[in-house]
Amino acid sequence: MPNHLTIPFKKTYSCPIPIATRDYIRNHTEDHPDAYIRDINQWKALRDIGTGGVLHADRINFALAYHAQLVFILAKLPSDINLEFSYANAFAPNPSSLPVTLRSITFERASVLFNIAALYSQLAASEDRSSQDGLKRASACYQNAAGVLAFLSESALPKLGPFVDSENTPSDLNEDFVKSLEWLMLAQAQECVWQRAVADHYKNSLIAKLAAKVSSLYNTSLLSIRQAAADTRDALPPNWIPHLETKHYHFNAASQYRKGIDELEASRYGDEIQRLMIAEADVKKAFNIAKRAGVAQAVISDVKSLLDVVQKNLARAERDNDLIYHQNVPAPSGIPAIQEVSMVQSIVPPGLRDPKSVIGDDDIIFGEMLGWGAREAINIYNDNKGNLLQEKIVEPAQNFNDEADKILQSLNLPSSLEALERPVGLPPSLLRKAEEIRLEQGPTKIDVYLDDVQRLSRHVLGILDEAMDILDSEASEDEAARRETPMSRPPSHEANRELVMKQNRYRTILTQAAESDEVVRRKWEEWEDQISELTRDEDELEALVPSSTVSMSGKAVSTSQTQIHARTLRGLLESLDDIRRTRDDLVVRAQRRAESDDIRPKVLAAAANLEQGIEMSAVMFEDVSDNELAKYDKFIQGLTEGRKKQEEILSSIKSTNDVFIQSRKQDPAVRDREQALQFLDLAYSHYREIIRNLDEGLKFYNDMAGILTNFKEACKIWSSARSREARLLHRNMASLSISDNASDESHEVPVSTTSPPRTSTRKQTAGIPTLSSADWEVQELAPPPTKRIEKTTKNR
Repeated sequence: MPNHLTIPFKKTYSCPIPIATRDYIRNHTEDHPDAYIRDINQWKALRDIGTGGVLHADRINFALAYHAQLVFILAKLPSDINLEFSYANAFAPNPSSLPVTLRSITFERASVLFNIAALYSQLAASEDRSSQDGLKRASACYQNAAGVLAFLSESALPKLGPFVDSENTPSDLNEDFVKSLEWLMLAQAQECVWQRAVADHYKNSLIAKLAAKVSSLYNTSLLSIRQAAADTRDALPPNWIPHLETKHYHFNAASQYRKGIDELEASRYGDEIQRLMIAEADVKKAFNIAKRAGVAQAVISDVKSLLDVVQKNLARAERDNDLIYHQNVPAPSGIPAIQEVSMVQSIVPPGLRDPKSVIGDDDIIFGEMLGWGAREAINIYNDNKGNLLQEKIVEPAQNFNDEADKILQSLNLPSSLEALERPVGLPPSLLRKAEEIRLEQGPTKIDVYLDDVQRLSRHVLGILDEAMDILDSEASEDEAARRETPMSRPPSHEANRELVMKQNRYRTILTQAAESDEVVRRKWEEWEDQISELTRDEDELEALVPSSTVSMSGKAVSTSQTQIHARTLRGLLESLDDIRRTRDDLVVRAQRRAESDDIRPKVLAAAANLEQGIEMSAVMFEDVSDNELAKYDKFIQGLTEGRKKQEEILSSIKSTNDVFIQSRKQDPAVRDREQALQFLDLAYSHYREIIRNLDEGLKFYNDMAGILTNFKEACKIWSSARSREARLLHRNMASLSISDNASDESHEVPVSTTSPPRTSTRKQTAGIPTLSSADWEVQELAPPPTKRIEKTTKNR
């Protein structure tokens, strides 16, 4: 039986690489899956031989090649492409133990690295350490194993974090545990060096320093594993930690023994005795731990051999000192500590640092595909561009126009001016507005829109109710199952808390939307008659507006002074119209620029300058995005300048209008005509506002329908997983009962019967995210609906 520990392989299971990869390419890229048939098949074939499980030196190259391809795959695809990878715990005591299943290529990469380290450790243990060459090869393999574990810790584990939580972290990929294995591999490599030094009869002082480092490395490994989580420690074989303790005390004793011989050769007999006494105490501790914990017999034999030698030499030293030398024996603190000498280090295989050196440039899987980070950068840019266009250009422009309209309406402009300039007939601006409503069949259009909004409102509310029915049904099933079988998992009202909270948020949003819909409906009822008047033909519409041709005296209604003010006012209004046209033209030009704006070539150029094989993220292209978005600064600046001019003109309009009102004759006919024109103008403004509100409402409900459909699907997935979990628990409890009553028939049930599975493992097996994870958030594909509520409420 060997006196070294080896790292077992993480057993893996088949996964549907072709199906998941093709679906992702089809749904999330601009490419066709058939363009990557060769790449997908190559990935599947490499996985079959590169995930470990076979003890042969040739498998190192296959595993390194597969890891290199995973590095390049992660540069092209996100870690989660809805492809589940399953790995059993490397130290699982039962072959039928449930594996950990994660939708993460990063998890696959970390597990492959773990298995490469395991292969190196097993190759090292398989060497013949009775020869110098065998010791040299074993030490090299152990150092490679340590290097792979160090690389795993620094390169893969930090990226695994977002895909796991405290409940479903693979216990053998815990940071403390991986570091413990790294220190163990270094300790065993150093032990090989110590063994070579002993065989080559190096000086005892040097052998003592080498042994001291062996003891220190075993102790560091021991301390690291003790810092790991309890479930990680519990997963280890029962003799693992005692083995580390035994080795720590064994080599500390060996170090003191060798240093004792050095003291004897230097005639420091008192120091020799003290070191032998320390060695005897430590080797006894090692022997007791090894015997009590069932450590490997080879280790016990090594410890027993050293104990015999130490005790024999201690008896001889004490006898000689009592009879001959008569030197004082110092206290343990009175002798110098043994300086440690390390001859090993964590050696990372070159193929891990430089994956391209393993596979070359021509065989990179998905080498022609645009990296997901670059794709994400393009999508983010397009989203930011759309948001900027809407929030910084389109909406402000509309707000500036609305602000001007509101002020003009409060001043009864241009109605009062048109009533004076055109005492008979209708102003051209009003005729254009009336024609617009007639062509759009305004009242009918609003009625249809209102019905559509109400129908969609009921539809999305129904989807939300269906989602809650699914959760209620699962809760009923859970209660029924609990009456039949005791369960350690949380009850439904606790497990679905976050889904219910999300449902409450959605329901609050829909309630607010319904209130906004009612505001719009009331506004339509208030202005329906006036807006309907604008659908009349020109003659009927003209009959609604009083004429103000002449006064009672037969003279013109306006004095020359009034005409002067009227011309000035008309000039200001025309200047305001020029600003509005310029603003509208600026918005149109910005929209056209956005439609033709394609950042893809610049992102591709930036991606080509990045090192091939690194995992690209959207943040790497922020500079490109910022530079491209800067193209819209001139439009934003144009809006700002236009607003300043508008404020100046509106101020002039207010002062001129005051003079105009004071100077004109207060003819009742003029006032009646002004009021009629103003009322029709207000009706048109309310028509446009209602249509705008209803357009926003339709978009909101269509977006919410997609969001709530995804939420309903998430509830289905969660409910199905809970149902499968309940059935599994029921079968496990049944198998436990069978095992207790008929142990001879235990082979009929292949699952572990020692205890019910932990909740975390069940969640992992189900293959769905925990409720605390952000995976559910991907269901929310549309913009946050609250923004629409705030906006529409304000507008309505």
